[in-house]
Amino acid sequence: MKKEKTVDYHIKTGWHAISRMYNAYAARYDMTMAIGFVLLNIDIDQGTPATKIGPLLGMEPRSLVRMLKSLEERGWIRRVIDENDKRFVRILLTDAGKEKREIAREGVIQFNNAIRETIPLEKLVVFFEVMKDINRLVDEENTKIKASGIVLNSDYAD
Repeated sequence: MKKEKTVDYHIKTGWHAISRMYNAYAARYDMTMAIGFVLLNIDIDQGTPATKIGPLLGMEPRSLVRMLKSLEERGWIRRVIDENDKRFVRILLTDAGKEKREIAREGVIQFNNAIRETIPLEKLVVFFEVMKDINRLVDEENTKIKASGIVLNSDYAD
């Protein structure tokens, strides 16, 4: 099968194009797309437990720790340790972090508005349904793989 006829080829190339666009936008504000997504996934009022951010974004714990350390050094977030359970850390946005989060939010809104102005709603509804089905299928396949004990070679994960 030619790569152009595979579903994953179109998802991956589409995501890479979006990622490059978001990174170009974010670079103007001393950010990256990944930083923007982290900031967008921190509750603006109550903060977010550190343990919840990684799974939301599919980030490995080590990558998330590095990212949070960098954001803390920039003064965009602060960590608050729970008084009752010292293992529990909540990530809160600083005023500077809230400003950067708003910039990231605006970038996402601009892109989504451009998509919605260009692609008819009926097509978007079908796209969302198909992506939901693909994600369900991927979850089922992951469950089967985990149950069978098969280990994938990470050299070919990308």
